[in-house]
Amino acid sequence: MCSYINEIDTKTKFIILMHPKEFKKIKNGSGHLTHLSLNNSKLFIGIDFTNHKEINEIIDTYNSFVLYPSEDAINISNELPRLEDSDKDMAIFLIDSTWACSKKMLKESKNLNRLNYISFDNTKLSQFKIKEQPAEYCLSTIESTLRVLELLNRWDVENISQKGFDNFLNPFEKMIEYQLSYVENQDNNSVRFKKRES
Repeated sequence: MCSYINEIDTKTKFIILMHPKEFKKIKNGSGHLTHLSLNNSKLFIGIDFTNHKEINEIIDTYNSFVLYPSEDAINISNELPRLEDSDKDMAIFLIDSTWACSKKMLKESKNLNRLNYISFDNTKLSQFKIKEQPAEYCLSTIESTLRVLELLNRWDVENISQKGFDNFLNPFEKMIEYQLSYVENQDNNSVRFKKRES
């Protein structure tokens, strides 16, 4: 999938926090593709990041937020979080995991608990056709990141070209296309095998 990645530069720093199960399960998942697509990003694997030195340094250096839906989350579709310190750039933490595991990660990571959450309105269905989402509004990590980037552009925090947006999901779409073709080939092989048996 790497040949389909179109790297973009952002003023905002993105930190992808990946659950170990997600890391072991697949190496070209949505979180990995997001990290490879954003030059100003970091990827860390773990569950409890409370005492993680580099993450705590990022929290201290940037105006940091966690992208996660909650009743208290700031909806960046309607407003941009007021930055208390205009000298600091924004950092957004992305949780790359199943919904159940992501709750555990946030609960155990006390440093992330102290940060404000942000969310957005979503009117699009996820294109992650090979993976069932728990609700219609749920998106993959890379799809969520694209929506955040579009909104940051609207608020003039970012200055990303339309081409950057148009190409951002290319590796994700190619991954889905490849996996669906693999499933189809497996089904066709299974049918041919059964015909030979009969």
